[in-house]
Amino acid sequence: MSIFNWRHPFLLLIFITIIAMTGCFNRTTTTDEMYAVLENVVDLEQDFEKQQQPLVELEKEEKEIYSEIIGLGMKEFEQIVSLSEKALTIVDKRQEHMQKEEESIQASKQEFEKFVPLIEKLDEGELKTKANGLYETMQKRFATHDTLFDNYMKGIEYDKELYQMFQEEGLSIDELEEQITKINDTYKLVLDSNEEFNEYTKQYNEIKLEFYKAAGIEISEEQES
Repeated sequence: MSIFNWRHPFLLLIFITIIAMTGCFNRTTTTDEMYAVLENVVDLEQDFEKQQQPLVELEKEEKEIYSEIIGLGMKEFEQIVSLSEKALTIVDKRQEHMQKEEESIQASKQEFEKFVPLIEKLDEGELKTKANGLYETMQKRFATHDTLFDNYMKGIEYDKELYQMFQEEGLSIDELEEQITKINDTYKLVLDSNEEFNEYTKQYNEIKLEFYKAAGIEISEEQES
């Protein structure tokens, strides 16, 4: 026999309230889990952030060496070889930093996949719409970084070829121009992908704040900025 007296309106009201409260608790738990995933993603991309300044500085240093090489004549061949070796060392360092950046993004991508089953737990409505928008934007961001990384690594290989070419006394102007064109074309793709990546990052952060507000999640001023 049921312990609930269905003909008693007060007991029925209590039962309905308990069901409603259980739904609220489940929703709160789900959004808390989603918040944890999203903030874990931020933490995992800290290594990505740490690579930016060193990369900029290395690229600047390499550019200065390249300009110095171009300004020298073949009579200073030994100096060109020495500068090329120095440039190759810098290129290797750039490659290491880019690999660390990629590892950070891949870890972030893996963590973000935990967001998908949590979206499915949400009821249809504004919150679920924003959660789906958040996921779709992040996927575009990740895809753009994949393209950026592939082209950057291709550019790295072309850079290495260039500095190895500088160490050949028989290097022709045509060969040099062809290699430089390959490099410039590749880094143009990198710059385009970088702009797209930054735009998706901006969109993602905006949608994430909207999602937090819709979910009633309180965030710090630092998170808002």
